[in-house]
Amino acid sequence: MTALPGFAALASAAVTVVAIALVLLAAYLLLLTLAALLSRRTVPPPGPSTRRFAVLVPAHDEEVVIGRLLRSLAALDYPRERYDVCVVADNCTDRTAEIAREFGARVFERYDAVEKAKGFALRWLLTQLTERYDAFVVLDADSVVEPNLLRAVDARLVAGSQVVQAYYSVLNASDSAVAGLRYAALAALHYVRPLGRSALGFSVGLKGNGMCFSAPVIERFGWDWFTLAEDVEFHLALVRSGVRVDFAWETTVLADMPVTLAQAASQNRRWEGGRLQLLRTQVVGLLVDGLRLRSLMRIDAAIEQLIPPLSVPFLLGLLVLVAALAVGAMPAALFAAASLLGQMLYLATGLLLVRAPLKAYLALSSAPVYIAWKVGLYASSIVQGRAQSWIRTSRVS
Repeated sequence: MTALPGFAALASAAVTVVAIALVLLAAYLLLLTLAALLSRRTVPPPGPSTRRFAVLVPAHDEEVVIGRLLRSLAALDYPRERYDVCVVADNCTDRTAEIAREFGARVFERYDAVEKAKGFALRWLLTQLTERYDAFVVLDADSVVEPNLLRAVDARLVAGSQVVQAYYSVLNASDSAVAGLRYAALAALHYVRPLGRSALGFSVGLKGNGMCFSAPVIERFGWDWFTLAEDVEFHLALVRSGVRVDFAWETTVLADMPVTLAQAASQNRRWEGGRLQLLRTQVVGLLVDGLRLRSLMRIDAAIEQLIPPLSVPFLLGLLVLVAALAVGAMPAALFAAASLLGQMLYLATGLLLVRAPLKAYLALSSAPVYIAWKVGLYASSIVQGRAQSWIRTSRVS
């Protein structure tokens, strides 16, 4: 008879610890949210538009979408003679290279049966460029860019930035609930968090698409990032060296996202597997260095990688709330409820700040199914580890 009270006390303590961790996570997200809301969102004055850009496009069997990107690049509001579009057709078996040439891009065809990840393609492409460029922009082949992309990053480079990240969002948000939920998630992850970090003076991170690097940064670091989260790997190297990534919130790069859970599975496993690998090998050391050096930028960059996909703390918060109520741990229940409210405010703020369409809000009705799927996939990524090759995400033509 004495075992039950002991078990209840142990369960109460356990859910309280988890609830405190969840409310701390929500507080951190709300700090970034508040900073984003209070930020001035000023835009640097236009530069002289004399900087010469190389726009780098790694492409693997992208004949369906490559023309759309190149058409949008041809419409950039920037002197045409001041930028080159350089496509690396990487292990392609379709008409990607031919179509890119038809649009006037500089095309470099690469075949390598071993080193097939995006990072290898970009490193090889950089070795093929003999011309002098002032900055390099990296875009995914399935993207569409705003006309002001180069003017926006040029102005920030003139103002002193070394690395710039554009707002990276979803092109096909209205195609399905899955794409709509990705739009909502990226409104928070790719807009609210970077905007808040920018206001606080932190590095906003690299998102893999819509990234701009000054030539001195590429000369200093090269491109030696080959995990399946090469953008995160590069960002951690920049932060360790004291280089800050700035946020060009005023320009947007849109890309296709999967429209079904089956299509999204390989992409999400690649992202989460790559992040988990870096978490095991680099993040703890970066956090220790940040604490030792009292560097808030390093600490923040490490914390960002410790945050799992929002589906995980949200589901965990629901479970802790139910468990806390069951064992009568009211403080834990209050903490869990506060964490859930904080996460919802964070997500809602993202949708409001990006002026999301109605369909993005309606897509939230499918969140329960998506959360269960995402948590299961994240758990399998932890168990199985990262994928070993650059797998093209399947798309609907």
